[in-house]
Amino acid sequence: MKISQRLIALAFCIVCGLSLNGFAQGTGTLRGKVTLASNGDPVHNVKVTIIQLRRSTETKEDGTYEFQNVPPGKYDISAHLERTPDILAKADVSSGQTVTADFEIRLEAVREQVTVTATGNEETTFNSIQSVTIIGSLDLAKKNPISLGEALDHELGVAKRSFGPGNARPVVRGFDGDRVLVLQEGVGIGGLGFQSGDHAEPIDLLSQDRVEVVKGPATLLYGSNAIGGVVNAISGHDEAHKGVRGYVTGIAGSTNDQFGGSGGIEFGTEKWLFWANGGGQRASDYNTPLGTIQNSFSRYGNASGGLGYFADKGFLSLGYTADRRNYGIPFDSDEADAEKVRLNPRRDSLQFRGGFRDLSGPLSSGNFTLQYNNYRHDEIELPDEEIGTQFKNKTFLYRAVFDQQRSGRFSGSFGVSGLYRDFKSIGEEALAPPTTQNNFAAFGLQTIDFEKFAVQFGGRVEHNGYTPDGLRDRSFTGFSGSAGIRVGLSASNVFVANYTHSYRAPALEELYNNGPHAGNLTFEIGNSNLARERGDGIDLSLRHNSGRLRAEANFFYYKIKDFVYLAPTGNIEDGLIEADYAQGDSRFTGTELRFDAGLTKNIWLLSSLDYVNAELTNTSTPLPRIPPLRARVGFEAFAKGFRINPEVVMARDQERTFTTEERTAGYATVNLNASYTYTQKHYAHIFSVNAFNLNDKLYRNHLSFIKEFAPEIGRGIHFVYTLRFF
Repeated sequence: MKISQRLIALAFCIVCGLSLNGFAQGTGTLRGKVTLASNGDPVHNVKVTIIQLRRSTETKEDGTYEFQNVPPGKYDISAHLERTPDILAKADVSSGQTVTADFEIRLEAVREQVTVTATGNEETTFNSIQSVTIIGSLDLAKKNPISLGEALDHELGVAKRSFGPGNARPVVRGFDGDRVLVLQEGVGIGGLGFQSGDHAEPIDLLSQDRVEVVKGPATLLYGSNAIGGVVNAISGHDEAHKGVRGYVTGIAGSTNDQFGGSGGIEFGTEKWLFWANGGGQRASDYNTPLGTIQNSFSRYGNASGGLGYFADKGFLSLGYTADRRNYGIPFDSDEADAEKVRLNPRRDSLQFRGGFRDLSGPLSSGNFTLQYNNYRHDEIELPDEEIGTQFKNKTFLYRAVFDQQRSGRFSGSFGVSGLYRDFKSIGEEALAPPTTQNNFAAFGLQTIDFEKFAVQFGGRVEHNGYTPDGLRDRSFTGFSGSAGIRVGLSASNVFVANYTHSYRAPALEELYNNGPHAGNLTFEIGNSNLARERGDGIDLSLRHNSGRLRAEANFFYYKIKDFVYLAPTGNIEDGLIEADYAQGDSRFTGTELRFDAGLTKNIWLLSSLDYVNAELTNTSTPLPRIPPLRARVGFEAFAKGFRINPEVVMARDQERTFTTEERTAGYATVNLNASYTYTQKHYAHIFSVNAFNLNDKLYRNHLSFIKEFAPEIGRGIHFVYTLRFF
């Protein structure tokens, strides 16, 4: 189908969603109370939402809430208090009746939450047509929050690519680099983590409310380079509340002498909200069963703050974030002339947000975002402290999304987004010339919900233009679209199928790089004649969620035409493998399985498994740095405020290797997480211990660029203390 025809079809879908009307009907009332599970104390200022209606309210001082004039129907209700897991309930509202739904806030892991990333609106992960994983603030702190990749490693379908712990980045379903889009509050952060294996993502994980990972093509709402998925860090600060709430977190750990902390506070009135966060971490060179990995240290500090005005029908907010990092790039100590380098990324970001909501016209709400990011870093050669290369990346982003008024079974949203990027690199590794990039996109997503099943479809048209100094300009315009269905097999079982056609323009680096790139261990030769990538894929998911059993089985198959990859030429330049950016057809196939069973009321069996098989189809050559078959098995036990979670993490050897790769052996490591939570009416104390690699296993991450001389961390322990006040 031509692009013009697709645009007409998309416009028709939007018009239909705006024009259809529901039928008049009587209404009911929904009310309830939110308390702490540990002692029954009421909790105020908890956001309670009827997800299908997009209606929210906050609990009063006595923990109660109420919705009036609720249309008859079956609804998912969520209770959310920042930096605690969501609590979900179901309600069947009848005309003229009052229904009660009470909630107990639990400061412990739960496995069914609410996502806002998948469709741009609140939706349970169980009902989402996309596959979503959510990692809350408590779990982020218990893991290794030095970098985004370290914190998300071994989540279902997520691995880590690294050049050391300070720069690890998530790999989703085998996709890396420009095919995984890292966002904060739904917009890009302006970093260069996608560009090179030694570049970090400048996100402070300890200040985030949660991180959502949407797996599979998420091109419709966020960008054509989200073929692998979207990783969205969400800090909150999106609703006014009366009073003060916040947190303080401290971390200390062995094996790399890690310590640090973070704190944040919100002060609100009925319509105003003020917030501030700050903190930092440091870690020394880490130890392995083979010894210490030199130059693997990491440091970072950050601060953020803002204010917002939240009226009944609209809001405005302004926020600023500063992030400063300094980390080393490990080197092979057996090589006398090994290059020793450290990086010092700095990011300053200014974000303005605004919108309207709860309107009665054809549009129910709208959200607008303007953001400016100033990112730069130096590659500093040691021990002389000379700057080898400087990278500067300034981005200005805008995004507007409009939600249509729900009309009967129809709901949807549409919007526009864009980006202006000014990229410069200066020095020894100035691979690409100064280049500006202009991006613009229009998108829409529609849902028809029949309760027993729902249909979702939409599309995105995106333009990317590159203007480099002294080289050929390139311009790309393409269409991405999807159609999905969710079928409720029973109250506890759902089947989801999703087809996606995706488009990705080549990245700036793929078009124009030309020179030694130590961050990818290659001498890269770009190709300004590259065509756009075009992909077609299917995602199938079967989910179960009942009182004592939660299970999920995902299967995906993506076929990508003109897939861009680095093709070794056989030559050696500057001690690196020379590689051209070439194109060929590729195929990604994989599965993800999760099975959690309540053996008793307080003891759960937890298990998961994921696998990816990816290759160039013309030659049957495996693609580089694809994670092996992996699995986790463990138990989780609760007793009052105590929680203990022993587990075994396993990976099979990876023998399907690219032409320049070596086989990586399999491994199994033993971990133990334990915590104690003490709650009062307005306070909660969480004490956590994370003992990792207890068997001190020598193992290597197949996705690491330096796995040959830098195995993963040895036996160690993290201590975490968090104070929550609300």
